[in-house]
Amino acid sequence: MPNGSLEGWLHPDTTDEAEQKQLNLHQRVTILLDVAYALDYVHCHGHAPIVHCDVKPSNVLLDADMVAHVGDIGLARILAEEKYGAGNTLSTCGDIYSYGILVLETVTGKRPINSKFREGLSLREYVELGLCERTMEVVDTRLQFNLENRISADPRSCKTRIDSLVLLLRLGLSCSLELPLSRMPTHVIIKELHAIRESLERMQNMKLENTVM
Repeated sequence: MPNGSLEGWLHPDTTDEAEQKQLNLHQRVTILLDVAYALDYVHCHGHAPIVHCDVKPSNVLLDADMVAHVGDIGLARILAEEKYGAGNTLSTCGDIYSYGILVLETVTGKRPINSKFREGLSLREYVELGLCERTMEVVDTRLQFNLENRISADPRSCKTRIDSLVLLLRLGLSCSLELPLSRMPTHVIIKELHAIRESLERMQNMKLENTVM
């Protein structure tokens, strides 16, 4: 794909790449929505549910228009209808868990295993603590920088963005709950991401209207 993978945008190899590869909040939400639609399709709209089994940033490929496509189906499995939900250890809930971790990685800019975490702390636990104590500290520094530059000039816009970041982190946590049946189904994920994106777009449209006036 012309724009590589989400992995390359979240974790650039060099400083030069980091300066060039900047995903804003709206782009991140849109990419996550594209992935959610892909999972919804393979989980719910075929002859039998298909489990991807390897949802991660390196398998989220970005085309020339930054539309996300879920690639690498080498581990994918079709769930036999008669076994699905009846003791089969493989289920679509596993993809939802991986998707939740993908959401957290996309918002925090940190890999699931990071040397900066305290010993034994996972990305999920890191985000949980952040939501309780210091939400903005767990957000990707590139998103933090953009917010800091906007606070004095446009406090209302910043509040919308911060609220969106909190909702995204909570979405990631909900998708990666320990109990599989407690995780969000894809249609609910899509609904929540649409609401977040629409909120960001309304805010952007209001800014444009105020500029024209």
